[in-house]
Amino acid sequence: MRTAGVLDAAADLLLGGRCAGCERPGRVLCEACRAGLPDRARPAWPTPTPAGLVEPWAAAAYDGVVRSLVLGLKERRLLGLRGPLAGLLATAASAAVVAQVPVGPVVLVPVPSRPATVRARGHDPTYAVTAGAAARLRADGVDAVAARLLRTRPGVVDQAGLDAIARSANLAGSMACADAGLRRLRRRRAYASVVVCDDVLTTGATAREAQRALEAVGLHVAAIAAVAATRRRHPVGPEGASTGG
Repeated sequence: MRTAGVLDAAADLLLGGRCAGCERPGRVLCEACRAGLPDRARPAWPTPTPAGLVEPWAAAAYDGVVRSLVLGLKERRLLGLRGPLAGLLATAASAAVVAQVPVGPVVLVPVPSRPATVRARGHDPTYAVTAGAAARLRADGVDAVAARLLRTRPGVVDQAGLDAIARSANLAGSMACADAGLRRLRRRRAYASVVVCDDVLTTGATAREAQRALEAVGLHVAAIAAVAATRRRHPVGPEGASTGG
């Protein structure tokens, strides 16, 4: 039996663990599912595209194993999935950064979670994955940090089940830039490019609101990066022109 197989069998015997992707007994992410994760990102324009949205990038479609990983971390608190998800987000952020010329300091800003949601889950998965992605970029030689620059304002409801119009209305004016974080950023990385980070890009309303809040205090938002994006039947670019498929 291969070493990985022995480890999986031991984990199943001692901990009762299963792969979040395929339910195979063993580690939280088996060798086969890990090997099948995408290693490149693509632009992921939502349809319709919120006006003014900067270019969004995603490493995967929000389905299959990747969807299971996202939900496993967020809803089941499988903390061992932070690393694989951070790798996917780093892939998307790297693609977004490479598209910017020249490449300078980069600040990854996670979309903020509602405080009540963080308390209920006992952790902040979006920030954890964003911080992990920044570490991956630094390992690749990019001057990157993760910064909690955004906070939510009261009155935002759960987005589940809302369509694009309702999401946009729910999120309008819902985010603001934290003064302390902004002061630290301007002292250390005054000319950094900002990349808004999220786990899943759906309608683009959340990313666009985050972009608005950051731009309102004078920051340059270069791109959006997400672990995954929901599939669209008729993908379009930022001006509404069909890109085929």
